[in-house]
Amino acid sequence: MSGSTGRRFSRSETTVTQQGGHPTLRFGIVGCGHIATKHAQALEVIEGAKLEAVCDTVPERTQPYVDRYGCRAYDDLEKMLADPQIDVVCICTPSGLHAQMGVAAAYAKKHVVVEKPLTLSLKDADAMIAAAEGNGVLLAVVHPNRFLPGVVALRQQVEQGAFGTFTHAAAVVRWNRNQAYYDSAPWRGTAAMDGGFFLNQAIHNIDLLQWMMGPVEEVFAYTTTRLRKIETEDLGVAVLRFQNGALGTIEGAATLYPQNLEESLALFGETGSAKLGGRTIGTIESWHFARLNDEEAQRWVQQVNQNPKGTRTGHQAILSDMVQAVLEHRPPVVNGREARKALEIVLAIYQSAREHRPVRLPLTAQPASRVPSLHESGSF
Repeated sequence: MSGSTGRRFSRSETTVTQQGGHPTLRFGIVGCGHIATKHAQALEVIEGAKLEAVCDTVPERTQPYVDRYGCRAYDDLEKMLADPQIDVVCICTPSGLHAQMGVAAAYAKKHVVVEKPLTLSLKDADAMIAAAEGNGVLLAVVHPNRFLPGVVALRQQVEQGAFGTFTHAAAVVRWNRNQAYYDSAPWRGTAAMDGGFFLNQAIHNIDLLQWMMGPVEEVFAYTTTRLRKIETEDLGVAVLRFQNGALGTIEGAATLYPQNLEESLALFGETGSAKLGGRTIGTIESWHFARLNDEEAQRWVQQVNQNPKGTRTGHQAILSDMVQAVLEHRPPVVNGREARKALEIVLAIYQSAREHRPVRLPLTAQPASRVPSLHESGSF
């Protein structure tokens, strides 16, 4: 799968244990909330991976992991980072903590897997990327939709030039995140720790949009808070111009009643048109290319739609790729530099909405707002 860029890593920079003659990468998870369970469950079935430790400021949250996986528990990240038996740290905390934790893990010579978004600012993103590269460790970001069968098939058509000249594209996320969701944790919907619907949810589809269409040249956007009692947006729309001349639109909404409606990505060109959709993206809804006859196109559709989620979870795909990246001394598929691209687009959307004007990319990395310390932020 293309799209991975970054420096190569020498064998001397990686240390893994041997179990039964096979190399095993030992993982630590920081932040034992909902998303951490997906990391732990994925690690349980990935060959060459082992959950070694978990960390949370609330000890009661770590106990279920200790009971199920036999791992160690920490209530302080610095102590876990000092553990020589940990090779990789999975950061599963609120977004506002990603930067400080990622940088700390990199300086502790741990590889890093961080939940999306990479960070909440370009300055922090660049600090994380620099820390990883400067310390000879890998940085991966959880954008698992890149591994979905339909997305892989679509990317293949893009790489083979099946669309000809692109005309336009559309990314849509019409979901329900009700007030109970935002009230379920004090960080949700806050500017300092969550970032907003575009940063915390729609960024998955924005990552796919830019991966398929290439760099964005200019953005104009509106965002608003229509229904939810939160600091950040629950709705937004944006118009894009890509460097290749194509146009694009993005719609992101947390306000759908009564449940998620769709997440879709549509690409259009002179010799092709395709749409992936479903409540969460994955199903081929339209697949037409001049290079394919009807029978050939239908085979693609049937092959993907018989199992649109694939044979493994998204977290299995991301974490398995990290294991292989370490062993093969290559960057992960969704490395820090790749994830930064979608972050920059979202931040341009926010800037445009805030300043009521078109915003050109690339953006200049601005100083980030002060990130609360681990102790100030409370439990995660």
